Amino acid sequence: MDISTLQNNGIDALPQFLTSLSIGLLIGMERERNPSAKAGLRTFALVSILGTLIALIAEKIGAPWLLIAGLLAIAGMIITSYIHSPTENNDPGTTTVTALLIAYALGVLVWIGYSKLAVILAIATTTLLYFKPELQGITQRLTRRDLVSILQFSVLTFVILPILPNQSYGPYGFFNPYQAWMMVVLISGLSLAGYVALRITGQRYGAPLLGFLGGLVSSTATTLLYAKHSKLNDGMLRLSAVVILIASQVVLVRLIVVSGIISPAIVMQLAPVMGLGLLFGLVATAYNWKRLQNIGELPMPETSNPTEIHAALGFGVLFVIVLLCAAWLTDIAGSGGLYVVAIISGLTDVDAIALSSLRLFQIEKLTSEQAVISICLAFLANMLFKFGMAASIGGVVLAKHIAVGFIAIASGVLLGLLFL
Repeated sequence: MDISTLQNNGIDALPQFLTSLSIGLLIGMERERNPSAKAGLRTFALVSILGTLIALIAEKIGAPWLLIAGLLAIAGMIITSYIHSPTENNDPGTTTVTALLIAYALGVLVWIGYSKLAVILAIATTTLLYFKPELQGITQRLTRRDLVSILQFSVLTFVILPILPNQSYGPYGFFNPYQAWMMVVLISGLSLAGYVALRITGQRYGAPLLGFLGGLVSSTATTLLYAKHSKLNDGMLRLSAVVILIASQVVLVRLIVVSGIISPAIVMQLAPVMGLGLLFGLVATAYNWKRLQNIGELPMPETSNPTEIHAALGFGVLFVIVLLCAAWLTDIAGSGGLYVVAIISGLTDVDAIALSSLRLFQIEKLTSEQAVISICLAFLANMLFKFGMAASIGGVVLAKHIAVGFIAIASGVLLGLLFL
């Protein structure tokens, strides 16, 4: 920012200071509600403005050390206030001290040209401060196993992934260690999100949420569990049908999201096909939901940790094998060979063939139409497998309850394929 910024007695700098003032007031409003906090609305507003003011002065006189001096001064003053006037509940005030330092730093950010980032961070900071009870409740509901899952995902993402070579090896250039592990991270991340959310929410929000989160983690495991419980009573039978249908439809949403992340160019063709399946399925699910009785507490899907290293390695190996088979059979037998692989692998796992098809599309081994068809065939094969499992475990009555929904979903997907 040049010297012209301060023309007209510096009035041109007023927008930056108003932004800083707004940021300080936003964070300060939340702290004002906390009786143990030594800083409230006015203090946060002043600290944020001070950050912008010191940044301006430091720039004009060429003394960047003033920014550090201001930061230390703010920290020293608030810490001293807690030492000389402790709160009744012995709150050490670390949260308020940190929030004040953030307000100061955001004021600096505003002056150096990052106003939008500063506002976003201010909103995020206020949200974290305001939802303290909810965040504490979440951490208390997480078990040691859940925390291990999060740590394992961090290892998969931030330790293993960066050290892998981003280079293609083998026939057809099918094996790229970085790309293969990126697929592992993507699927593990989606599954972990559903797994943790399922652990946090439990049975509190009923069948729709259990079906959604169960499908996000594993629609097959969810189908297996509720097929077992469907024999308890008539109410549980109808509930099981609803949860199984919802979990199966979540797979459609997962496939659209994954495709959008990996290969956005194919989403415009894949989304309408999956969307029709989802629309038809929702109609059938709504019919079953309307007839569902309130049966009280619902059983939780028995899902395994989706981020365990051996599980991640297993999926990575499966992805590479399916990718090689798909590339090889496409080369020697055309699209027919690919579709055979899609049907066979889709019986137990849709993700591997879906990611493989997207990868082959990216390296121009498949057309977008071939990739969409292979993903849809894998999904339909997986639905057939789950229907057979539900019928064999839950019996004929459960099969009748989910048959209409499964047929509706499959019909929607097939209808969508006709318009490719």
